[in-house]
Amino acid sequence: MDLLIVIVLCLIGLLLILAEIFLIPGVTITMVAGIAASMGGVYYAFTRLGTSAGIIVLLIMLTFIVVSCIYLVKSKTLDKMGLETNSDSTVVPDEALKIAVGDEGISLSRLNPMGKVEVNGIVMEGKSFDEFIDEKTKIVVVKVSAMQLIVKTK
Repeated sequence: MDLLIVIVLCLIGLLLILAEIFLIPGVTITMVAGIAASMGGVYYAFTRLGTSAGIIVLLIMLTFIVVSCIYLVKSKTLDKMGLETNSDSTVVPDEALKIAVGDEGISLSRLNPMGKVEVNGIVMEGKSFDEFIDEKTKIVVVKVSAMQLIVKTK
């Protein structure tokens, strides 16, 4: 009967610890309960079954925990829980589609090297191509990127 109590406590502890590691995020009551059940099983083995049985139970528990963690990490079980989707798209504002290379505009703020520009009545972030540009200077679009315009003075 004592051996059955030790086995049940250790199995409950092992299952709770593994559930905490692989299923439940953070340190919660599950981990505390798992450690308490495992320690209770080992303590019960030391007190009721003797020192040698307690050491054997302790080594078996540690071995099961290490082997279970290694098995679950190497198996494809965790891959099913993880997010595998890659997103390589960008957001291009509708206004940027109305601006082309060679369009002319005016700088609304000083570009050193970045600032606000207005091209075709659209205000966007602009980046100076090779120099600082003062505000209210006429500019020409050199390159259109997703969220900013590369410009130079006219």
